[in-house]
Formats: sequence, structure tokens, C-alpha cells
Amino acid sequence: MKKVERSELLDYQTYNERRDQIRSLVMAAKQLRRIHLGEHLTFLFENTATIRYQVQEMMRAEQIVREADIQHELDTYNELLGETGELGCTLLIEIDDAKQRDKYLREWLALPDHLYLLLENGERVPALWDARQRDAERLSSVQYLKFRTGGVRPVAIGSSLAALKIEAQLSPEQQSTLLEDSL
Repeated sequence: MKKVERSELLDYQTYNERRDQIRSLVMAAKQLRRIHLGEHLTFLFENTATIRYQVQEMMRAEQIVREADIQHELDTYNELLGETGELGCTLLIEIDDAKQRDKYLREWLALPDHLYLLLENGERVPALWDARQRDAERLSSVQYLKFRTGGVRPVAIGSSLAALKIEAQLSPEQQSTLLEDSL
């Protein structure tokens, strides 16, 4: 997937003037890339537009103007994007109750090893995850994942973890969007 380049970014003041229009376009793009799996798991698949938006929001919120700081934001957020034939996403483990959240984040320590995309050819593609987001005892409630689809259409997303066996079919629109993002 094409990475966001410095030349594509607006300064934070110009961005602020155009923010409402940009935001509505990006929210529509994000809606197709937001996939809920059961009660607690939300996958937010990224593309160039969603990452550009995240960088612009950081520049605006923190009034970032130094080139080195802008480049740092670009490098950080671009890392979330998959390469050609890959899909990058953020997984949010959403549990409101703090005690329950802590309990599940400990019990589900192996969750990243059990997440997959099901492709239209029947192949289950496992998630590639960032080991920095899990220690020996507990999982982070935010995970950054990649799926190597090889440009094959994803049709479902799931978890094979014994305590959280679940699979969700992707809508035709989600399938097409994610396929396009992976090419």
C-alpha cells in the first residue's frame, strides 16, 4: 500500500480550515474498514487516507511544525500500513469495566496468535502482530496487526482462541474495499 508522503500533508492551520470536509470523507472511508468481531473486538483497517488523517490530527492537536517531528509522525503511522499484498489494522479490545478488562487481557494473552482472515480461496491467514504490545502476563488493549493476503479477497475475520471462538463474515462492500487496499 502506498505510504503517506510529506508532500501530501497540510500545515496544521490549513488543515484546521479544511478539517470538517476532510473528516467527513475519512469517516466514511473508516466506516467500511471498521469490523466488529463479537462483543469486545473491533478491527480498524487502515489505508493511505486514514493514516494521512491520523497524522494531520496529530499535527493539529500538538501544533507540530518541525520537520523532524512531522517525519516522526509519518514514520510511526506509516508503519501501520501493510505492504503490497498485506492489510494493516488496529485491533481495539473494548471492555468498559476495568476489572473485567484486566481479567480478559490476562486470559486472552495468546489472542494475537489466534486471529485470522479467511480468504475467498478458503485459506486462513494468521495475524502478524507486534510483540511489544504483549508482556509475559498481559495483553495490551490496542494491538497493531497485519495480514498477508497476497491480494486475495478476504471474506471473514475470526478468532480461534478457545475462550473466544468467533468468526464474522465481511459484507460485500468490506470485501471489495479490503481487497482494493491490499493491492
